[in-house]
Amino acid sequence: MNKVMFFAHLRDAVGEEFLKLNATGKSVAELKAELGAIYNLPKLDTVMTAINEEFAQDDEVIQDGDEIAFIPPVSGG
Repeated sequence: MNKVMFFAHLRDAVGEEFLKLNATGKSVAELKAELGAIYNLPKLDTVMTAINEEFAQDDEVIQDGDEIAFIPPVSGG
């Protein structure tokens, strides 16, 4: 089982701060595609991903117990 966390507008779109789901064996890209389709999340290709608090690439494979965070780009002024 994995904890998938969402930040900023992604949290609003999903309606939850995090989800518990089985993403074991999927790549980050596969998980992005799956969640994007289920929750109609736009532009997940620009979202940074962290696995267990370390930035991860789209081809990284998720292991059982990993915590995944999706962090959209931030702008400010």
